[in-house]
Amino acid sequence: MPLTNRTHLSTLTQFLIEERRRFPSASGDFNALILDVALACKAIARAVALGELGGTLGDHAADEGGNINVQGETQKKLDVLSNEVFIRRTEWAGNLAGMASEEMDLPYQIPPQYPRGKYLLVFDPLDGSSNIDVNVSVGSIFSVLRVSKEIEESGRDVCEADFLQSGAQQVAAGYALYGPTTMLVLTVGDGVNGFTLDPNLGEFMLTHPRLRIPEDSHEFAINASNSRFWEAPVKRYVDECLAGRTGPRDKDFNMRWIASMVAEAHRILMRGGVFLYPRDTKDPAKPGRLRLLYEANPVGMLMEQAGGRASTGERPMLGVQPTSLHQRIGLVFGSRNEVERIERYHAEPQRSELCNPLFAERSLFRV
Repeated sequence: MPLTNRTHLSTLTQFLIEERRRFPSASGDFNALILDVALACKAIARAVALGELGGTLGDHAADEGGNINVQGETQKKLDVLSNEVFIRRTEWAGNLAGMASEEMDLPYQIPPQYPRGKYLLVFDPLDGSSNIDVNVSVGSIFSVLRVSKEIEESGRDVCEADFLQSGAQQVAAGYALYGPTTMLVLTVGDGVNGFTLDPNLGEFMLTHPRLRIPEDSHEFAINASNSRFWEAPVKRYVDECLAGRTGPRDKDFNMRWIASMVAEAHRILMRGGVFLYPRDTKDPAKPGRLRLLYEANPVGMLMEQAGGRASTGERPMLGVQPTSLHQRIGLVFGSRNEVERIERYHAEPQRSELCNPLFAERSLFRV
């Protein structure tokens, strides 16, 4: 965009100041926290952009602290670097009482030399990192929560229970997408706005104000290799989409799968669609694949604030009460009418098994 066409764009700082003016008694701590998160995302964007030139690709070496995280997943070098960046950029300012990360087993305590604040930061420092070595878009996801008055007044160390707040209690949520351009997509509870990083100015500029997700769509995203493990309502929905104009939906659908949830969420925010990573029977010990606090809740808040819907498939995602720091859950999000259809199918399990002709032995996804 020529300079003459971008001079009218608001920076992230200007946007946050305008938002703060709606709350005259606000201290400014929240704005400072979001700007620190944005700075962390800029640093990670630079590391991702350098790729092999920066020496940060590949697995994290076992002699550097182990390469399996608390999720049981192999850590990439960029996972560890990104986690460290989030911590160092946000721990010092006195805005946080503590943090929790997908890459850390326990909550992170603010070091004693720094003051403590009234917010909690929850984050996945590098979502989709399995794609990093093949140069596919990845991102960071974050969520901001309020601490209890008791913690705010006592200043005690945070514990796991302090983070176990439903998604409806989030103060803010967002993600950074590291793709052809770096974008920060943010909600502070008043809609969703997208900011593009201007590499010349080093500033996030408001380029996508008031994002809204179309209520209907003809795109869906799901890992079809897991079809044999899906529950009947999910099979019914996918088979109907694949049947296209000749099936009960009477329209053709496109299927997408990037295996980077930030990229999936961004595509849906830009043009609609539905993403499914549902509960299945692949591993009965896990009620889902995605992390409730680090992925499902922040993405769920973004979707709901943009007019979409986020669900477990059976109930609203933001109403789920967490029971553990690294809890997994099934997730469906995107265009409201599509997600509500999937919820209806879960409410009619017998009908989905008995009345769907594609669910039988000749299903497009044979089981």
